[in-house]
Amino acid sequence: MDYIARHIGPDQHEQQELLRVLGYDSIDALIAAAVPSGILADGPLELPEALTEYEAQARLRELAGKNRVLRAFYGQGFNSTLTPPVIRRGVVEDAGWYTAYTPYQAEISQGRLEALLNFQTMVEDLSGLDIANASLLDEASAAAEAVGLMSRVVKKGRRVLLDARLHPQVIKVAAERARAIDLEVEVANLAEGVVGEDLVGAVFAYPGTEGDIADPRPVIEAIHDRGGLVAVDADILALTLLESPGELGADIAIGSTQRFGVPLFYGGPHAAYMAVRAKLQRQMPGRLVGVSKDAEGYPAYRLALQTREQHIRRERATSNICTAQALLAVTASMYAVYHGPEGLTAIASAAHQRAADFATALEQAGVKVKHAEFFDTVAVEVGDAPEVVAKLAQDGYLVRAIDATTVGVSFGEDTTDADVAALLSGFGAQPGAAGEARLPQALGRTTDFLTHETFNRIHSETQMMRYIRALGDKDLALDRTMIPLGSCTMKLNPTAGLEAITWPEFANVHPYTPDEYTEGWRELIDEIRSWLVAITGYAEVSVQPNSGATGELAGLLAIRGYHVANGETERDICLIPASAHGTNAASATLANLRVVVVKTAEDGSIDIADLDEKLAKHEGHVAAIMLTYPSTHGVYEADVRTVCDKVHAAGGQVYIDGANMNALTGIARPGDFGGDVSHLNLHKTFTIPHGGGGPGVGPIGVAEHLIPFLPGDPNAALDGDGGVPVASTRYGSAGVLPISWAYIAMSGAAGLRSATAHAVLNANYIARQLQDSFPVLYTGNEGLVGHECILDLRELTDQSGVTAADVAKRLIDYGFHAPTLAFPVAGTLMVEPTESEDLAELDRFIEAMRSIRAEIQDIIDGKIEYEKSVVHNAPYTAASVIRDEWPFEFTREQAAYPVASLERAKYFPPVRRIDEAFGDRNLQCACPPPEAFDITPEVVEETDVVVDEKNESY
Repeated sequence: MDYIARHIGPDQHEQQELLRVLGYDSIDALIAAAVPSGILADGPLELPEALTEYEAQARLRELAGKNRVLRAFYGQGFNSTLTPPVIRRGVVEDAGWYTAYTPYQAEISQGRLEALLNFQTMVEDLSGLDIANASLLDEASAAAEAVGLMSRVVKKGRRVLLDARLHPQVIKVAAERARAIDLEVEVANLAEGVVGEDLVGAVFAYPGTEGDIADPRPVIEAIHDRGGLVAVDADILALTLLESPGELGADIAIGSTQRFGVPLFYGGPHAAYMAVRAKLQRQMPGRLVGVSKDAEGYPAYRLALQTREQHIRRERATSNICTAQALLAVTASMYAVYHGPEGLTAIASAAHQRAADFATALEQAGVKVKHAEFFDTVAVEVGDAPEVVAKLAQDGYLVRAIDATTVGVSFGEDTTDADVAALLSGFGAQPGAAGEARLPQALGRTTDFLTHETFNRIHSETQMMRYIRALGDKDLALDRTMIPLGSCTMKLNPTAGLEAITWPEFANVHPYTPDEYTEGWRELIDEIRSWLVAITGYAEVSVQPNSGATGELAGLLAIRGYHVANGETERDICLIPASAHGTNAASATLANLRVVVVKTAEDGSIDIADLDEKLAKHEGHVAAIMLTYPSTHGVYEADVRTVCDKVHAAGGQVYIDGANMNALTGIARPGDFGGDVSHLNLHKTFTIPHGGGGPGVGPIGVAEHLIPFLPGDPNAALDGDGGVPVASTRYGSAGVLPISWAYIAMSGAAGLRSATAHAVLNANYIARQLQDSFPVLYTGNEGLVGHECILDLRELTDQSGVTAADVAKRLIDYGFHAPTLAFPVAGTLMVEPTESEDLAELDRFIEAMRSIRAEIQDIIDGKIEYEKSVVHNAPYTAASVIRDEWPFEFTREQAAYPVASLERAKYFPPVRRIDEAFGDRNLQCACPPPEAFDITPEVVEETDVVVDEKNESY
């Protein structure tokens, strides 16, 4: 059987049944009716013949074999580490963890929320700051986010200082992002002091890129005296031995957690971190896990302060971050749990001792070490750095030519005595006596960290295995149920591709390895780039953006760069439809574009009259329009070409958001029907798993005229040519590209088209079957939808009081993750089943929704009050159902087993409905003490939890 037949849920018999319900003879007839003929592709995609799973893995083995994995002592923000097998197998390679969605539905996400809370606690403790977020995309973009935060808080300043001792990629990305928002950037060695005024703040390296350790306190004091803020870019492992940034007076700490057990992955994905002082918490970018309570008073975790986020505040959000690096943050947190404070300190001490031994042996041989004090990186002065680097590479070791006469050697967790001897021989030295510690005594750590019991009791493999399983069992992921989230495309992730990402020949390659040693990686990337070009119809693709939102930003920066290069600096308006996802507006703001909203017509399409009015009003100033196609209203708009033509005629560019590419692939190409640039979500259409909120990859495709403005090399000179880099490495989160490569290779042109067609088929089947229970808000030609549909609950809410949020929570009792809530229209649910779900699972969802509709009807008919209803009080835990006291008018069976199929397979959430408002009023974003769970449950007859639907949306 070919791969695509295993990927697509409905078999041939089921397909015919689905078509029968819809009234079409063939799936081609359905597509012809649903999709406007004017956008259809001229012919099949130009892709290689589909491979079987085994052929694809053989090809991946061939590509992996073309890489020569050098022992990585290069550093520059990427270090060798050891992933404990129990964590690699139990988290990274476990479908329960990697197929989960972002934990907006908190009641069915308690396991991964606890793991992310562990991550935050780990970062807060090590950084010495009050509150940390649940991960950022990488170290360089975290520095850019820190600069953005400082500029939002310090209104009077327009200059930012970047420490010349930061890693080059951090300087490049942060500087270019700062310039994009009109900040003046100065790169200076801050260890030598601070000069100047008008500062929003500074980013200080701790340690520096050459390994040197400077005291940040004089810089912090100087910046604070000038009214600015200071971010410290800190090596998180070094913070087990060095005083924390918070203790030293920093306002913000950033860095990477890659060396906490996450493979090098040729550059990513890796979880960056940010921690801030409490006064800055509402300005912090990214997601934040907090502690609240459920309906019975038990502690429960949730995403806190969501009103900062892009899906609510749009252009006024703290950042455009949508997907972060949740799976990698979980991995890093589990690494910290497994090793505990003593284990982490031992790992850090061992790395430092290796570096000290190495430096001492060099000095004894007459070789000069540049810095007397360091953590794990030794800068060695030589006559010809490239020659030394090349000689060691031939011996299997990757070290760094910092400049023409300086070589950097960074020691990691997996260093052996043989490694030290081999490295020393490259400098004409040999091992000697153990070296003295080289850490500055004045900066030695004085505060405890990781004192919570979670980090101090789970150190055996048995304990760790069970802890990972216990957390995973609390959650609903794709391994248990359909996740029908509209605009999120929670489809099957191919195991054949997933297996490859942890193969050492892929996973252990440092991102700055010379090209001559990475032939396999570069060939794989070139292949997937060429395939994405064929799929999108664009001239070129960059895979550097490491999330969809980053892809949006990269695309808009390309457009902005194009206009500036043409002398049209006044083009700074970005038109965005009212239905657009919030990242569009937030990304436009980060690209220094002003957002102008275009209205929606009654049928859900763009209001052409309003578009004309906005184009006329802002004549000469329109930079771009951002379209999502099919629209976020779930329909193929017939006039998309008209919209594109009007914007082009006004001198603007057309950005087509690829969030809904699962409704286009193999059927239509955005580059053909008017797009100048699109980002793709490889973690949607092209099957990279969501990982509970990351990783993601957001490559951008561009037309010919925008190629010069694609993201540039983050290691290039600061004032060099090329587009604005948006990630720490050339290829971003390269480590997960084998997954999308495998999906495309195993699907082929016909398979990709079939997947899209079946996604449309499944969505229309659900829409048709639920139309009588929950009206479908928007439809297109012949009453059809695209790959998703919006169920309108607003009239039912008026009649019964039952909200879309109530239905979302009640679906948990039926074993389902809720559809997308309140986006793009408040009071609705947006359903996207994807092509991966078979007829039985579609029908199971339909049965659940119809059953809930009947429960709502009981309220409408006056059989039960809304506040006392089974829907309003949902969901129900196993403990609440078996407890002696049952305070409700409905039965336990109605609560827990509303349909017969649940008697055979039942999921119980670990908590009742969570009080969202309580969590924000009583903000706590670190692990609660064990005694917090030792309570007597609050028994109430009427659970009236206030739920703000916006806090639950998309």
